[in-house]
Amino acid sequence: MDDIEQAVSAVRDGSLVVYPTETVYGLGTDALDPDAIERVFEAKGRAREKPISLAVPDVDSALSYVRPTKREREFMNEFLPGPVTVLCEKRDVVPDELTAGRSRVGVRIPDHELALQLLRRVAPTPITSTSANVSGRASVMHVDDLDTEIRDAAAVVIDGGETGGTGSTVVNVERGEIIRRGELADDIEAWLAAEE
Repeated sequence: MDDIEQAVSAVRDGSLVVYPTETVYGLGTDALDPDAIERVFEAKGRAREKPISLAVPDVDSALSYVRPTKREREFMNEFLPGPVTVLCEKRDVVPDELTAGRSRVGVRIPDHELALQLLRRVAPTPITSTSANVSGRASVMHVDDLDTEIRDAAAVVIDGGETGGTGSTVVNVERGEIIRRGELADDIEAWLAAEE
């Protein structure tokens, strides 16, 4: 069984997996399972009031979990897959544990072949999209640099070599606002300004 297959089994069991993206390594599990989501918070030592995004293999898959506006759809079609997280209104199937009770959830479609393989094979289940590091510590670009706590908590680590290193840009398209600057932030700003 290869790493991807092992990771798919782990996600389906509610266990944690470390997977590469084009930005940094991510910590994934079933994004619809409150118990699995709790394991992510525990492994990262993350405050429960900080939401976690979900990752899917394509925009069509995202529609099962979010209700994007026309403008958000246009944005997603323009920038995804890519190093971007888009905040959209969540559907009821997305647990409050993931969004810290908020009405919006971040949607991520990583532009990385191993991440997309994992997402396609585990579909239709989305997985959590959060950096594979203990909160407050640096994000990880090499599996050799994983925090011991993350490595111990993960059932499977998919080694995709070195990743890009800059976190995704988080965007609230509805408000025309960049929440966190990362890759493509200037391009996104220009798109948001042109579309107003």
